[in-house]
Amino acid sequence: MRQVYLDHLSATPLLQEAFEAMKPFFMEAYGNASSLHQHGLRVRDALASARTQVAALINAESADDIFFASCGTEAVNLAVKGVAYANRRRGTHIVWSEVEHPAVMNSLEFLEKEGFTNTKVPVDPMGRVQVDKLREVITDKTTLICVQLANHDIGTIQPVAEIGRIAAEKGIPLFVDANSSAGWLPIDVQQMGASLMSLSPHRFYGPKGVGVLYRNRRARLVSILHGGVQEGGRRAGTENVPAIIGAGVAAEFALRDLDARATHAARLQRRLWDGLKSRIPFIKLNGPEPGPDRICNNINISTEFIEGEGQLLLLDVHGIAVASGSSCVSKSLKISHVLAAIGLDHALAQGNLILTLGKDNTDDDMDYVVAQFALIVEKLRGMSPMWEEFQRGIIDSVIAPTGRGKSFSEHAASISGKASH
Repeated sequence: MRQVYLDHLSATPLLQEAFEAMKPFFMEAYGNASSLHQHGLRVRDALASARTQVAALINAESADDIFFASCGTEAVNLAVKGVAYANRRRGTHIVWSEVEHPAVMNSLEFLEKEGFTNTKVPVDPMGRVQVDKLREVITDKTTLICVQLANHDIGTIQPVAEIGRIAAEKGIPLFVDANSSAGWLPIDVQQMGASLMSLSPHRFYGPKGVGVLYRNRRARLVSILHGGVQEGGRRAGTENVPAIIGAGVAAEFALRDLDARATHAARLQRRLWDGLKSRIPFIKLNGPEPGPDRICNNINISTEFIEGEGQLLLLDVHGIAVASGSSCVSKSLKISHVLAAIGLDHALAQGNLILTLGKDNTDDDMDYVVAQFALIVEKLRGMSPMWEEFQRGIIDSVIAPTGRGKSFSEHAASISGKASH
């Protein structure tokens, strides 16, 4: 059976060159970077090289501004909580967009219990932060602004440089979450005005188990892990040396191959979306069209009258790995907060899939996915009560309304209302 992997946002395969670079640090160079003898020195030198490689990827001012953590989520937590605590005497207010990753959302929820406040900035229907609204909610107590470079769900590229100028004008640190975009978009932290930035190497062909935080030395930051003085005293704990070495190599190749990877992924992205919309009626692209406003490797689609889980499972049966944008918790379906923020109809959000491309995908992969997905949609709609009700004119399409009936959400609400009486 053909295998097509389209879940590169979850994890990319490890680059062979990164794997080879990591090997000696499991069995040969096994010293601890904190040790003073030659074994420790060899490891410290290797870590310094990895910092330099990562710094080059984002044009950091100095390799000393690069800190390694256990993952992108820890890097986010260190940025958000570390800046909040470091600046508590100045203010306790944080500004963020309503489509941020759960690592940011949940960090802010935690900080609320510690007496901090925050303001959520709305986005437009394409998921783009409304910059004028962001400027309006900044106060003299604001000590941090949080924004993604590109959205993890719908791929929208945010106006980070514009927000960076506002942050600089107000003297407020800007944290940019690039966990979903580093290695696929050109990044210049100096041009963007980013004070802090998080990266996830396992999304650009590095290993899992390592995250990166860039911090401009002018941004005040305190540690949230307490122990030793590793990572310049900002992140206590013995470094995951092999993973850091692999991350450095992956960063070097990401910088070298960025244009080629992005061009390749963008072409496949267009081929995939053009194929899907030509073969499948009542399908919708969530977020911007492929082009300058959308990251090159993301397709987020909603297929009407069927739910995402069934699509995902049948695609997997045919060797196609994707992600579903909805998750079932107990007996209630919870939709992505990003899709809710852009005002997507609830039923469409439940029929949501995320397909993320990689450097090794091919034209034939895209054609196979289109052909198999068209058959899967036809099969699932043939078993769907929603599709049957649409055919009978009881409910209407949200994507392409016919005027023959109510939307599924309206129909469900009316049924619920009758049941309650």
